[in-house]
Amino acid sequence: MATKKKQKTSLSTILIRVLAVILLIVGLVLIFNKQISNQMISHNQKSTLTTLTRKKVEQNQKKKGMFDFNKVKSMDAARATKSQISKTSGAIGALAIPDVNMHLPVMLGMSDDAMSTGGGTMRADQKMGQGNYPLAGHYMTAKGILFSPLEDVKKGELIYLTNLKKVYTYRIYMKKVVDPSAVWLVNNTKKKIVTLITCADGGANRWAIRGNLVKTEKATNQNLKVFQLK
Repeated sequence: MATKKKQKTSLSTILIRVLAVILLIVGLVLIFNKQISNQMISHNQKSTLTTLTRKKVEQNQKKKGMFDFNKVKSMDAARATKSQISKTSGAIGALAIPDVNMHLPVMLGMSDDAMSTGGGTMRADQKMGQGNYPLAGHYMTAKGILFSPLEDVKKGELIYLTNLKKVYTYRIYMKKVVDPSAVWLVNNTKKKIVTLITCADGGANRWAIRGNLVKTEKATNQNLKVFQLK
């Protein structure tokens, strides 16, 4: 009888210890989820930029993107990790705003993979350098990741876009907080502009930044340096 009691006690002790370890691991994951997510996303955007080629851009432009903004989910470590593993995000160019140290890949559509890597295109028919070119991106609390630097941009600063064939330079003329229902920002325009959208006020509203196209150049090793592709 004493032996059976000891065995039960020993088993209970083991189960309690295992449960304690599991709870500790879960607790650590919850505590460091943002840090892990930020590191994964930072790696995603940098590795995608540094491996971007004209051939990859052309291949990705033929893919089918997801353009339903209602399906965009908040970012976490799991989604960032999945994107890193799957490598299906589809970069079709690059974006740079040097004044706020913002360098990101431009992604096809707004899938989880795309949005955990860079700025996602918001319409299936949009073309770089033509009409309104809207991009959406997650606002992260860590500065320098995804679209978080947009909070610090100022009117008059330059936004650069490239598809590795041409470099398009835009000058910011609008920066304001808008209601999430401001879908007019995505609509095409006759005017050649870029529109950048991210969360503001903890997700209650949106930052909207717009720039006019002021220059179009053939992409060269020299003018592509602004994107930090290497």
